[in-house]
Amino acid sequence: MKRGLLMKYESLLHNLRAVYARLWVRIKGGNREPEWLIAEMVIPVITLSAYVYLYKMVDAPPEYASFVIIGGTMMAFWANVLWNMSAQFYWEKEVGNLEVYLVAPISRMAILMGMAIGGFVNTALRAIAIFISGILIFQVPVVIHEPYTAFLLFFLTIGSLYALGMMFASLFMLYGREAWHTANLLQEPIQFLSGTYFPTTSQVVPHMVQLLSSLIPLTFGLDGIRRVAILGEGFSDVWINVLALVIFIAVLFPLARLALRYMENLGKREGRLTLRWQ
Repeated sequence: MKRGLLMKYESLLHNLRAVYARLWVRIKGGNREPEWLIAEMVIPVITLSAYVYLYKMVDAPPEYASFVIIGGTMMAFWANVLWNMSAQFYWEKEVGNLEVYLVAPISRMAILMGMAIGGFVNTALRAIAIFISGILIFQVPVVIHEPYTAFLLFFLTIGSLYALGMMFASLFMLYGREAWHTANLLQEPIQFLSGTYFPTTSQVVPHMVQLLSSLIPLTFGLDGIRRVAILGEGFSDVWINVLALVIFIAVLFPLARLALRYMENLGKREGRLTLRWQ
């Protein structure tokens, strides 16, 4: 029994080291060029300004401009999940590193977890800059009566998004460019369905669109954060959003692990994981 516990401890230690290694590389690589930081902070603000000025032109309530700022901030995390995490195994396959990951005595989830934490740190720096710039430039209203609820919703949203990214990683790993093109195709519909630049309420969008939106964790996260940070609501008003995000995390993490294991075994049997000509 002691031997079994020792082996589990050593396995956990190896996986934690893998998490740290991928985290360090992601943070170091993502911030080595200062001009990248400037571009990634300025360009999203320019995009948000188009929606903010549009709402001002049609005399929409001032809260709508705040919706845009928070939506644009959260989209930075969605883009990071989609391209810097889900597609990472595909890029590793292209440059010939995937074989090293597959033979290493560590969990593929540990690799993705390191990527997720490192990507979160990088994206958080950019998202904070976008949020503060949007607030200062456009003078949009922000009212937070319960900051702990806002942070709870934020971290639950990030957790559910990265769990979804881990599940997508298995598709990218096996199908390569096909999954890449599919992600490109779905990027705009996801922004629309999740209500990135407008609230997904019954007064704004049809019930069928709301039903489709409920399949995306970003929808519940955005709605909850906006209601707490802009409308001044509390936990008692957004507990359904919290519950939905917890359910997403509880479902997506096991599915991600199963999908990675299944796709890895399938790819090994068919010999497609390390081919770069797909």
